[in-house]
Amino acid sequence: MKITKFNFVFRLACKMSVSLIACFALEVHAQSVAFTFDDGPNTAEKPLLNPLQRNQAMLAALKKHDVTAALFVTAGFGANKPDGYALAKAWGEAGHAIGNHTMTHPDLNDTNISLAQYQAEIMDCDKIIATLPGYQKWYRYTFLREGNTPEKRDGMRQFLKQQGYRNAYVSLDTSDWRFDEKLLEVLKRDPHADLSVIKLSYLEHIKQRAVAYRDLAHTLQGRDIPQVLLLHHNLVNALWLDEVIAQFKQMGWSITTPQLAFADPVYQLQPISTVAGQSLMLSMARSLGLGKFDGWLRLCDDADLEMDVLKAKGY
Repeated sequence: MKITKFNFVFRLACKMSVSLIACFALEVHAQSVAFTFDDGPNTAEKPLLNPLQRNQAMLAALKKHDVTAALFVTAGFGANKPDGYALAKAWGEAGHAIGNHTMTHPDLNDTNISLAQYQAEIMDCDKIIATLPGYQKWYRYTFLREGNTPEKRDGMRQFLKQQGYRNAYVSLDTSDWRFDEKLLEVLKRDPHADLSVIKLSYLEHIKQRAVAYRDLAHTLQGRDIPQVLLLHHNLVNALWLDEVIAQFKQMGWSITTPQLAFADPVYQLQPISTVAGQSLMLSMARSLGLGKFDGWLRLCDDADLEMDVLKAKGY
């Protein structure tokens, strides 16, 4: 009864067609996941691999597994200069989608950032990425935060509609950035450190999040949805993206494209909670008043548990 109630209430709140959801559900036979990457291309210098090598490593892993992904460009991280632009172009030329992730990655929830300033960041980024192969009018909110006030939230929704942009929701959020920070911290102390423990912890983190968000989708929608995975253009994925993709396959998940994932009616929903942001699944849960459900903390702790375990092991 709980699942039915959640589905009914949320569909009414979002004015979605129950028949449309049901028809789509009949076409879904197995759990699938689409790969998306934020904050790219990042041209900052990092240990082990230079920016070109990191970019090539991620593209090579995607090609090896025949994965079509999406790169959400933060232009000020490199794409606004020739070297970084070339890295972003390589994604489009490889058949991946290119989306918008602002110029400098401001936080819309920041009281010092106005709605107009935030929207200008999007349009400035658009001028750069619109010239790239693979360009899509997809916008990924920075920090997955849709505004700290109803005025910002609703203003952005209207702005995106006017500009012909879709909200490129994330359903399967990860804290890969936290592992990247740990990786850089360890390599700064010891450039030759054994990274195998960090890799295993990272892979287990991805698996834990995947299973938890799949379970949450069943609670909220009563079915498997094509999950949209959030990763970042960083060193941790340059090193271990191959293993991440292979792990999903070993789990029995199929790989879909962002285009096909976003075609699912679930990505047309707009959570009505004033606390929009984070994973679409968590925003749905808040909109329905689900509260701190079993497993909630592990989806919101930014991998604190994994970091504590790594610290206890000397990392």
